[in-house]
Amino acid sequence: MGKPHEQRQQEIIEAALELASEQGVKKVTTQAIADRVGIAQPTVFRHFPNRDAIFAGAIDWLARGLFATLATFFTGSGPADERLRRLITTQLRFIEQNRGLPRILFSDRLHLESPPLKAAVQKVMNRYTENLAGLIRDGQAEGRFRGDLDPDETARYVAALIQGLVMRWSIFDFGFRLDEEADGLWRFLERALRT
Repeated sequence: MGKPHEQRQQEIIEAALELASEQGVKKVTTQAIADRVGIAQPTVFRHFPNRDAIFAGAIDWLARGLFATLATFFTGSGPADERLRRLITTQLRFIEQNRGLPRILFSDRLHLESPPLKAAVQKVMNRYTENLAGLIRDGQAEGRFRGDLDPDETARYVAALIQGLVMRWSIFDFGFRLDEEADGLWRFLERALRT
């Protein structure tokens, strides 16, 4: 008897992410995914209609995991500056544990070849920056962040700094600890955000 549908889908997604982290998105085939999971290629197609659906499933799975991990920082109690500092560290740890994520985000497949995949990532990015802007507004209301900051613009720039760091980490083949960059990133941001 085969595994339950959701469990098999999860195995396929995790295999696709592992392969993407090792060799890039372009080289990930459904046959390679099947081999990694230890199933026949037609089994992959019973769970996903095509390769883009696998990557869309991976983006959805990663997004759900990321937002669940960061939820307490977006909406929790405590000073907003401390929540933002901890959010950055936690987010970098999450990404470090999911090396396939930057390979997907910076791939030609996402940027040029698959509009549905791009739309899925845009949706996640918009949700993330909206939540981040809310956290910045909290900090402004508490008097911890400068009142002259535009929260939406600031959220986009904070996200861009994190993305730039993740891109550097990916380009250097994960050759340094991403979470160890959190303190330096926070020191830079703190000077820009503080009253």
